Amino acid sequence: MSYQTPRGTYDILPDEMNRWHHAEEVIRETTKRYRYREIRTPYFEETKVFKRENDSSDMVNKEMYTFDMGTHSYTLRPEGTAGVIRAFDQHKLYGSMEMPGRFYYLGAMFRHENPQKGRQRQFTQFGIEN
Repeated sequence: MSYQTPRGTYDILPDEMNRWHHAEEVIRETTKRYRYREIRTPYFEETKVFKRENDSSDMVNKEMYTFDMGTHSYTLRPEGTAGVIRAFDQHKLYGSMEMPGRFYYLGAMFRHENPQKGRQRQFTQFGIEN
């Protein structure tokens, strides 16, 4: 029996990891220089974090991996900004740090889209928020 990665995903093999680690280190050094702090949010959130009322974007309507667990609906994060905003509000970071808050994130994101060159269903995204 032969197994394959799901369509639109890929493995990062050991020989490629040095390049990934180098890129991540450059990101960390650069963001630190500009006083950004790393924040890590869950790979999935309540769907309402990403789906706002009257939002008709393709990402919301077609590209999110959403699953229901009883009375709760969860979504694999399609982007990083919404989770950072949720964490900022939930943990009241606005009252505990120098403002404006400067954050960066780096991690896996998931979108149910047609895989093609440069567009994957699982991808790594870096972003800054302030």
